[in-house]
Amino acid sequence: MSAFSRFDRIIGGVLLAVLIGLVGLGIATSSGAKTTSSAPAASRGTSHAGETTSTAPAPTTTAPPTTTTTTTTKSATAAPPPIGGQVTAVGDSVIIDIQPNLEADIPGVSVDGLVSRQFESGIAVVQADRAAGTLGSVLVIELGTNGTVTSDNVDAMMQAAAGVKRVVFVNVDVPRSWEASDNAVLAAGVARYPGVAVLADWYSLSSPHPEWFMADQVHLNPTGASAMATLIAQNV
Repeated sequence: MSAFSRFDRIIGGVLLAVLIGLVGLGIATSSGAKTTSSAPAASRGTSHAGETTSTAPAPTTTAPPTTTTTTTTKSATAAPPPIGGQVTAVGDSVIIDIQPNLEADIPGVSVDGLVSRQFESGIAVVQADRAAGTLGSVLVIELGTNGTVTSDNVDAMMQAAAGVKRVVFVNVDVPRSWEASDNAVLAAGVARYPGVAVLADWYSLSSPHPEWFMADQVHLNPTGASAMATLIAQNV
């Protein structure tokens, strides 16, 4: 065999080995590509047993807080419907203080006031007016400033006022020891005669307003007189 032929075989063997190596590399690359997944199943929305699928939380809508509006209404006793007709007012020196205002607010009112008058004396006045036929269909009693009022006094006044459609009792605001007891008696007395007796609560109205009173804290200045007259007019 010639040297040239041996050389050809050597070259051919090397080329064959290179070719085999290249073919093997290509097969390995192709196999690796086939075993690589482009994306996990979960990312495509497919859930499998044993797998945890991460799901983006749904957007949360927070409702605005509910605002509750509370309307506070000042507690007050509703004024009764008006009766109409003649009004008679019997009282002490306080009713004398408010007489001009009362006559302006209640046209035709008959006012009978007397300094230092006690409740018992007022009963006699009402009895006399009734006997004379001059007692109005509405009677206003402003008494208790000068002393104690008892339950019997209230009952006697209601008996004296028999036939009157409405009796308005004005309670008291005076710096005296009998203030609280008089007001309690008057309130209880009104409750015993529903539909006829009503309470004009001067104490609750005037207590926050010491400026309505004169220096003795009993008698009324023009502002206080106007306030009491208005209160009475709302209840007749």
